[in-house]
Amino acid sequence: MDPIKHPWVRGDITIPRAVVDRVDEEAKAAFARDEESCGLLVGPAETPLLVDAVVPMENRANKLHRLDPETYPRTGRMYFDVDPLKFERAVREGEASGRPVKVLYHSHLDVGAYFSETDAQAATAGGDEPTYDLAYLVTSVRAGGVDDRKLFVWDAVSKTFVESPLHIG
Repeated sequence: MDPIKHPWVRGDITIPRAVVDRVDEEAKAAFARDEESCGLLVGPAETPLLVDAVVPMENRANKLHRLDPETYPRTGRMYFDVDPLKFERAVREGEASGRPVKVLYHSHLDVGAYFSETDAQAATAGGDEPTYDLAYLVTSVRAGGVDDRKLFVWDAVSKTFVESPLHIG
C-alpha cells in the first residue's frame, strides 16, 4: 500500500451524485439478474480523492458456477468474480493515462453494506494486505432498491478493512 502515491487508499473519497446513481443502477440491474454488480471507479490523478467515472465489470460467478459447480459452488448472488486480466489491464491503463482506478465497487443482495470475509480474502488474495491500492464501495440492495452504501479501506495497524467517510455530491 502506498498512501503517498495513492491517497484514496485512506478513504474520505468524494463521488458525484451522477456516479453514485450509475453505481446504484448497476446494483439494481444486477439484483434483477440475481447477482452482485461489480466494477471500478476512476478519477483524475491530480484530484486524488475524487472519482468521476464508472467502469462496470462483468460478474463471472454465475457463468463459472454453471460450467463447474463443484469447483465454483457459490453463485453470483453470493459473490462476484471479475476477469483478472481485464481488471489488471484497467488498473495499469488507468495509472498510465492519469485516470487511475481508485475504488472497486460491488453490491450485496439482501444482506446489507458490509465488508465480508469473502470480500477481504478477494482484496488481499489471501495475503497480509490488499493486492491493489484501492478503496472498496459496497452497495446494499434489498427488494430491488438500494438501501445503503459504505466505503471501506485497509487499516494497516489492525490488518482489517474499516469503514471510511464517503462524500456524495
